[in-house]
Amino acid sequence: MLNPIKPTTDPAYDILGSERQPLQAIFSPQTVAVIGASDRPHSVGRTLLWNLLSNPFGGTIFPVNPKRKSVLGVKAYPDLRSVPEPIDLAVIATPAVTVPEVIADCVALGVKGAIVISAGFREIGPAGMALEAKIREQIRHSPLRLIGPNCLGVMNPRSGLNATFAHTMARPGNVGFISQSGALCTSVLDWSLPENVGFSAFISIGAMLDVGWGDLIYYLGDDPHTQSIVIYMESIGDARAFLSAAREVALTKPIILIKAGRSEAAAQAAASHTGALAGSDAVLEAAFQRCGVLRVSRISELFNMAEVLAKRHYRLQGPNLTIITNAGGPGVLATDALVTTGGHLATLADQTVTQLNQVLPPHWSHGNPIDILGDADPQRYTQALEIAVQDPNSDGLLVILTPQAMTDPTQTAERLKATVDQLQNTPNQNKPILASWMGGSSVAAGEAMLNRSQIPTYPYPDSAARLFNLMWQYSYNLQGIYETPILREDWESGGPDRAIAADLLQTAQQKGRNLLTEAESKQLLAAYGIPTIETRIAHSEAEAVEFANAMGYPVVLKLHSETITHKTDVGGVQLNLGHPDSVRQAYQAIARNVGENSPDFLGVTVQPMIFRDGGYELTIGSSIDPQFGPVLVFGTGGQLIEVIRDRAIALPPLNSTLARRLMEQTKIYQALQGVRGRAAVDLSALEQLLVRFSQLIVEQRCIREIDINPLLALPMDTSGPSLLALDARVILHDASLPAAELPKLAIRPYPIQYRQTWQSPEGNAIVIRPIRPEDEPLIVQFHQTLSEQSVYFRYFHLMKLSHRVAHDRLTRICFIDYDRQMALVADYKDPVTGEHEIWAVGRLSKLHGVNEAEFALLVSDRHQQQGLGTELLRRLVQIGDDEGLDRITAEILPENRAMQRVAEKVGFTVQRRPDWVKAEIQLSKTS
Repeated sequence: MLNPIKPTTDPAYDILGSERQPLQAIFSPQTVAVIGASDRPHSVGRTLLWNLLSNPFGGTIFPVNPKRKSVLGVKAYPDLRSVPEPIDLAVIATPAVTVPEVIADCVALGVKGAIVISAGFREIGPAGMALEAKIREQIRHSPLRLIGPNCLGVMNPRSGLNATFAHTMARPGNVGFISQSGALCTSVLDWSLPENVGFSAFISIGAMLDVGWGDLIYYLGDDPHTQSIVIYMESIGDARAFLSAAREVALTKPIILIKAGRSEAAAQAAASHTGALAGSDAVLEAAFQRCGVLRVSRISELFNMAEVLAKRHYRLQGPNLTIITNAGGPGVLATDALVTTGGHLATLADQTVTQLNQVLPPHWSHGNPIDILGDADPQRYTQALEIAVQDPNSDGLLVILTPQAMTDPTQTAERLKATVDQLQNTPNQNKPILASWMGGSSVAAGEAMLNRSQIPTYPYPDSAARLFNLMWQYSYNLQGIYETPILREDWESGGPDRAIAADLLQTAQQKGRNLLTEAESKQLLAAYGIPTIETRIAHSEAEAVEFANAMGYPVVLKLHSETITHKTDVGGVQLNLGHPDSVRQAYQAIARNVGENSPDFLGVTVQPMIFRDGGYELTIGSSIDPQFGPVLVFGTGGQLIEVIRDRAIALPPLNSTLARRLMEQTKIYQALQGVRGRAAVDLSALEQLLVRFSQLIVEQRCIREIDINPLLALPMDTSGPSLLALDARVILHDASLPAAELPKLAIRPYPIQYRQTWQSPEGNAIVIRPIRPEDEPLIVQFHQTLSEQSVYFRYFHLMKLSHRVAHDRLTRICFIDYDRQMALVADYKDPVTGEHEIWAVGRLSKLHGVNEAEFALLVSDRHQQQGLGTELLRRLVQIGDDEGLDRITAEILPENRAMQRVAEKVGFTVQRRPDWVKAEIQLSKTS
């Protein structure tokens, strides 16, 4: 049976052991050297040493100071080489110019981790950047991991480690906090103590010379004590590493982030419509949504959301809130806050209103907010809540209490707690219930009771409403990861005509041109299956008339130029030409406006005049973001595109789910579904057009900017194409730019290069290819073919089919990050029925913090002993070599002899022990 690997390497349940996590030396060291330790009052070196001494962490501390025999009563050493024991962690607080030499000693002595507190690096200019370059070169081929420079340090409150120069120690708890600002760290620390907020880790990340966001997110994701991760960010650094780590961890632990500096620099620098719309902060917003990170705008919201989401992983189904209140004013305040931050009041169902009429006084509001009046007692609150929570239109509830003559805040809180406890034990009941107990000391006892019961409670209803919207945004972001996309087209066989596209682009670049003509741009779109309007190039009046006669009137004439990008601006567009004379006049007008003998004028294009009655003008485009590379823009198009500014941004590549998400975020989306008697457009076709456009951007990396404006979307009942690109503009990178220096995608696209065919001994043609998110239904069918023995050999225990095919689990198995995992499936297509079937799955999972991976194989029982497992493992090893890995390993059950033989056949060294077998191969990295 070809099924190795213990359960911990199941990608849906992988938790890396701490002994293989290099950052463990920083967060749980046994020996710490403080380099620059001092007893000078108020110095950083003194504070660091004192914090370590006064917060016992179970390890040994070695002060390093060449001028002191002891510091704060502890024996000191003149340099790191004089320390008598191996050092796990070096905390460095010496002048910046000395740090490269100190790091060189750390590397030579095998120190595992370093925290550089010292300032004076990139923040001072070229001299500081040169110091950073020296340090980076020293650690490049070393296992040493470094946090900083210019940081506050690191705390592990659970172990007692305080390797910072903060004035106090954080409380132990379950929130992992990472900040790029040392000053904000101290402020948050001061705030957290009276608020009784505790931390599993408290990290000042500094300049991220080595350890970055991705490293720390992976570490906290593996840490069993961390329930949620809170981030204060000023710059993202390695965008791909952040997105990769955040997407993986956000599936199991909430990540809440506040990002400072909403810069529009990228938008100001852009020349195209798309670039003008895609500001850098908007791209960040799209990136956070893509990986399931929740972005907030207030520091208080950071910890409120961390607390709420860590207590219970709510998965809201929509943004519709029901408000129950005993006073009209607070209900209105909550409504204003809800609507202005993107939420909606739930529309009460008729049945809900009927039931409320039976228990509430006649003068209740008869709508949402549900005003149960000022004399409401605890029973009335309970009855209203029990009815409202069952409303199918509601996604959550907010209960507001103001102290009035008949109000009993404490007893109402008791009733609310009991009701919430009962609801939480009800199957399929995941609606959050929030509370706002207004009134200060008079409601304090009830408020405390609700907080102890883990019911999110706030003194003001507008804060609670904003929190509900953040909960919905968090759920919405995660749904984009969990939702299985629909495979409507097979891009691996057929699909785009890449040869035509590549020839168009190469020809233009060879001629020294960075701008495609409109005709060339439309040819490029057509090569990727994007419908375009018929376009012919006329070099004379006679040709223009000839083409117009052939097309039929009316027609449009546009400037044909290799240099002018916006034709309308120079009078290069003539519309609605109904006869030959008007075509001649239009040709002459365009030539006159541009200059008939100008090199900018190469003739005109002739196109049919498309009447847009009943249709919508859209835009699709892409430009380069300095941090994230190519980004996509979709929204309302036409001449007023910059004025209307209705657009949404996404990172390529897209699938059908992500394309629909992009559409949903625009205002025009509501109209596209049909409005005021107008028929809807074909949203499925538009969805697939976005997927094709995304594929174009991913594959043709020499494109710098591209706009389709307008893209005409016509109602589905219209004859002919429902989508039509009327105009397009493409700008290329300079041909002299090497391929390695072209902007990289922030998210690795589908690795089509690993798709190959294989013929089984029985003569079956198998496609071995990387897994896709759309494969989830096929993986469900695959698991139905497995015997108990195959399942046991794969997972080291029996796992129920219902568990193996659970949607949340298969999402992580199918919708993978190709930078972190590479899963190959053996895809067989029945030649008679055309149905696909997966026969085997092989997976290569990179380990956190080390340049290694573990492999796993699972072959359907019907297709074992046919060489399929050997072929998959051989290809996984080659992929590991291509990806630059150092080593691949696996652990195999002793009784799984077949898998051991396969591993040996492919070149693995197999070490057999009584209770386990380890397979290992060192990679040559010759590719």
